[in-house]
Amino acid sequence: MIRQRMGRLRRELEQVRKTRALHRERRGRAPWPVIALVGYTNAGKSTLFNRLTGADVMAEDLLFATLDPTMRAISLPGVEKAILSDTVGFISDLPTQLVAAFRATLEEVTGADIICHVRDMSNPSHAAQKRQVMDVLADLDVVERETGTSDIPILEIWNKSDLLDAETLSELSDVAAGREAVLMSAATGEGIDTFVDRIGTMLTEKAREVTVTLPVSDGRRIAWLHAHGDIVHEEEAGEGDNGPLRTFTVRLNPKELGQYASLET
Repeated sequence: MIRQRMGRLRRELEQVRKTRALHRERRGRAPWPVIALVGYTNAGKSTLFNRLTGADVMAEDLLFATLDPTMRAISLPGVEKAILSDTVGFISDLPTQLVAAFRATLEEVTGADIICHVRDMSNPSHAAQKRQVMDVLADLDVVERETGTSDIPILEIWNKSDLLDAETLSELSDVAAGREAVLMSAATGEGIDTFVDRIGTMLTEKAREVTVTLPVSDGRRIAWLHAHGDIVHEEEAGEGDNGPLRTFTVRLNPKELGQYASLET
């Protein structure tokens, strides 16, 4: 029975890996930033995902409750569209037969713009669980093992604040402020606005204003600017070789600037 279950999990994990690879390839042509939720099993990732997206992802106290990482589009302050990705919960003492396939399903994280590490702060083992998650991220070369640093911004979500006693809640609130973590409850929604604002700020803090002048007939690039940039100002700019011109002042982050530049080639 156990052998059959292990075989089924291996097959499902392999299918997840293939599906994620196809989605990454398809999304590589899309302009939207990706926010990956990671965390130990039962930390509340799927509950947070459901609250942010209105989706009905299984959120149960089970290993591999989220076997297939699920993605949905969300809107954030200053960001018209971002992709939120829920991942398989990390666990310790994973059976050897599943280690490689399990890690392969987490390749989604390596292409994220922001990683949100969801932690169950009501669990007495939350510190050990964090170490396990960071070890896996190090195995994926997302985190530098010795320093714990990463080229991808990592925001800690201190979840399940509703299960904490008043004294612990007060202490963690002070510590979270100093570490720029977000103390919240995905179950009740407490702190969700702070989380959303923080993510929006992280995605837009490196944005800068640029001014471009385009022929009014260039509907493709004008539509792209309206869809993916924050238009600060636009005005008529006289006549050009190809007819009327329009000037746009728009805020774009570095990723969007690169994508816009690719439209010009």
